[in-house]
Amino acid sequence: MRHVIALDVGGTGMKAALVGADGVPLHRARRATGRERGPDAVVADILDFAAELRAHGAEHYGEPARAAGVAVPGIVDEAEGVAVYAANLGWRDVPLRALLAERLGVPVALGHDVRTGGLAEGRIGAGRDADRFLFVPLGTGIAGAIGIDGRVEAGAHGFAGEIGHIVVRPGGAPCPCGQRGCLERFASASAVGEAWAAACGDPGADAADCAEAVESGDARARAVWQEAVDALADGLVTALTLLDPRTLIIGGGLAEAGETLFSPLREAVRRRVTFQKLPSLVPAALGDTAGCLGAGLLAWDLLETADPSEVTT
Repeated sequence: MRHVIALDVGGTGMKAALVGADGVPLHRARRATGRERGPDAVVADILDFAAELRAHGAEHYGEPARAAGVAVPGIVDEAEGVAVYAANLGWRDVPLRALLAERLGVPVALGHDVRTGGLAEGRIGAGRDADRFLFVPLGTGIAGAIGIDGRVEAGAHGFAGEIGHIVVRPGGAPCPCGQRGCLERFASASAVGEAWAAACGDPGADAADCAEAVESGDARARAVWQEAVDALADGLVTALTLLDPRTLIIGGGLAEAGETLFSPLREAVRRRVTFQKLPSLVPAALGDTAGCLGAGLLAWDLLETADPSEVTT
C-alpha cells in the first residue's frame, strides 16, 4: 500500500503518521521531543523515529514509505530544507531535510509547523472550500498561514503570516521580538492566562479557566476576555484589509472555548470593517492533528511535483 511518513515536531512532543494516498492515516504514533537532552539529541530522535516509521510501513503495508514530510517550529527555510532557528529546541541551521533523506533514502519535504497546519486546514479542514484563507492558531503565541489556491504562502524570506507581531497597542507590553504592543501579548492563550491569573489572584490559572469564568458570568473574567477579543479583532481586521481572505480560520488552545470566543469575536470584527468584505470566521477543524496531516500533504505534493533527485541531494 502506497504511503508516506508525516512527522510534526513540537517543543514537547512529536506526532507522526503513515498516510495513504487518500490522505487518511494508516498508522499513528507519538513520543516526547526530549528537548531537555539538547538539540543534537532531538535531531537524533527525529531520525530514529522516522526510521522506525519507515520500518513499520515496510512490515505492515508491503513496502516502505515513498516520501516523508516534516513540520518543525521556528524559522524554516523550506526551499533549502533547513531549520534555521528554533528557540524551544535550541536549533540553529540544522539541515534536517538532508539528514532525513540520507537516513530514509526517500525525498523529504520540510515545512514550518503553522504553515503546514494551515495547509491541512485549507485542503481537508475548515478552509477546504475557500480559495483564499487565513489560518490563525491562538496558542503560546500567535502565528498565521496565508492560503492561496491550495497552497500556503511562505513569503520571500519565510516570515509570511506572522500576524502575532502586528502592533495593536502601540507602546504596550514589550514583546520578545523587540516591539511593544504586539497582538500575541494580548490575545494569545498564554497572554489571556497571564492576565486572568493576575486578575483572579491564582498564579496557576490559565486561559481555559478564564473561559469558564466568563461562561459563569464573572465580571473580572469578562473584562480580561473582552480585552483579548478586541485586540484580536484589531489584528484580524488589519490582516483581512491586506489579504482579503474568503475565510478566517481560528485554531489553537483559545479556540477551544467555542462560541465563548467566536460569538464576541465575530461581532468585534463586524464592527470594525468598513469597506472590507467580511469573511467567514470559523473554528479550525483538525485540532492538534493539523500539523501532522499537513506534513503528509507536503510529502504527497513532493512525489507529484518534484524530481526526487532534486530533493534528496
